[in-house]
Amino acid sequence: MNLTLIGGVSGSGKSVALAAFEDAGYYAVNNLPVPLVVETADYLQRTGQERVAIALDVKTGPGLPGLQDAIGALEGRGWQVRFLYLDATVETLVKRFSETRRRHPFSSEHRTLTEAIEYERALLAHARDLGTSFDTSELPAANLRGWVKDFLTVDPSQITLQVESFGFKHGVPLDADLVFDVRCLPNPHYEPALAPQTGKDRDVVAFLETIPEVERMYTDIYHFVAGWLPDYARDNRNYLTVAIGCTGGQHRSVYLAERLAQAFTPRYQVLVRHRELEA
Repeated sequence: MNLTLIGGVSGSGKSVALAAFEDAGYYAVNNLPVPLVVETADYLQRTGQERVAIALDVKTGPGLPGLQDAIGALEGRGWQVRFLYLDATVETLVKRFSETRRRHPFSSEHRTLTEAIEYERALLAHARDLGTSFDTSELPAANLRGWVKDFLTVDPSQITLQVESFGFKHGVPLDADLVFDVRCLPNPHYEPALAPQTGKDRDVVAFLETIPEVERMYTDIYHFVAGWLPDYARDNRNYLTVAIGCTGGQHRSVYLAERLAQAFTPRYQVLVRHRELEA
């Protein structure tokens, strides 16, 4: 029996994620208060549901109180439980609420939209550590649905290594556990023939492979992650996100993320993301 709980800040894409689970054959429940999660799961189990996704109501109290106890109780009943926490930058959330003209659930005559976003983020700070975090900033809905589909393919009983590239000029991903800055490496952007390409293209790969500093950077990052990954796994982590950043997130970070993902794939569950190529 598989249960995924979806939480996170308002406007981060929880409804999109829940719809993706429903499209994948999950029984979907939206905006459920935490105190009703165990009772609802018991009921759905009796009706024969074996795959369930529940989006949690953020207004049940600071840090979704009782969530950790609910997860423990469900696991004791035989459910395989995952908690997916969605987040986004304040700028992204302001833009989304402005575009949809929806009211933030914590807005009031005493709080601006930005203050409501920060207030909610503070309330949920503890809950974030209970699950797998995804940063949906500037991410189109179609790409988030793709991320969810990939999330469903991994075995939650084993650690998953997510390697993502990004551009520092767009900000550091909120879901990153380890961040490596590779802006010191020669930039293919300044080669006219390579500028419109990405780190996945053959010409860019060939260019970067000839630079000793790139090879040294790759080797150092690989050995650091390989050396510490077993320790993260022993700490009962089921997700580790390694972010590789260059200036624009198009060339150097993409090349290194692809290469690292390929190197770790034989031994671990690996997902690779390119934030600026998907935005």
